[in-house]
Amino acid sequence: MTTTLAHALKLCLSSLALSGAVLAPLAATAQEDQANGTSFVENFDRINNGFWYVSDGWNNGPHQNCTWSKKQVDVKDGILELHFAEGKTGERNYACGEIQTTKRYGYGTYEARIKTATGSGLNSAFFSYIGPTDKKPHDEIDFETLGKNPNQVQVNQYIGGKGGNEKLVPVAGGANQGFNDYAFVWEKDRLRYYLNGKLVQEVTDPSKIPSHAQKIFLSLWGTDTLSDWMGKFAYTEPTMMQIDRIAFTAMGDKCQFAESIACALN
Repeated sequence: MTTTLAHALKLCLSSLALSGAVLAPLAATAQEDQANGTSFVENFDRINNGFWYVSDGWNNGPHQNCTWSKKQVDVKDGILELHFAEGKTGERNYACGEIQTTKRYGYGTYEARIKTATGSGLNSAFFSYIGPTDKKPHDEIDFETLGKNPNQVQVNQYIGGKGGNEKLVPVAGGANQGFNDYAFVWEKDRLRYYLNGKLVQEVTDPSKIPSHAQKIFLSLWGTDTLSDWMGKFAYTEPTMMQIDRIAFTAMGDKCQFAESIACALN
């Protein structure tokens, strides 16, 4: 299985475990009819269970060596913490953390301020996703930092389950050594990725730009099998991914906070 296919399977299985398998229709509908989320900024004073769904009690398939657990999701001093720790949980010997929005979001600016986890075989991810369980094709937009090399982040997108758009972007000083600002601006005819306010990737090919409204995810997970992509797993101690802030600004809305890339672009 290629890295791209394995990743696609990972996310599809996560959604199936959440709501049950439903076949996706082939025809896309207007994005305006799909999105039900509006502009927001989340500073994580607490976890709002009406806004966020905390993944708990399953894994995404044989490639994932941890079980999603609400015990691995916490907020301390305005920081969301997603943990990865040893301990028998369900079918796996490790437990890990993930949250996702309960609503779907469309064209606009997506931003998160993140310090990633440390450790080969781990993946600290900020992404948007929709798929078969929501009666939609698999569309996705990704920032993924692999613990085997935290000096770079991978950007990528899937359209109808087709990926292969990966690009590795250097992260000065290391993504696990401090907080960095990750953002993507998603428009109908253009997709731009930003790191710490700098444009690092621009996509203008319509066939490589997702069209379906998506939920927003933050997750930390590990693997024993995808070593070619994520590195050989070697657990030494608990680790965590920290998120200081996450925000979405819909097209045409005012930017949500002073440091937002949406402020600079307007």
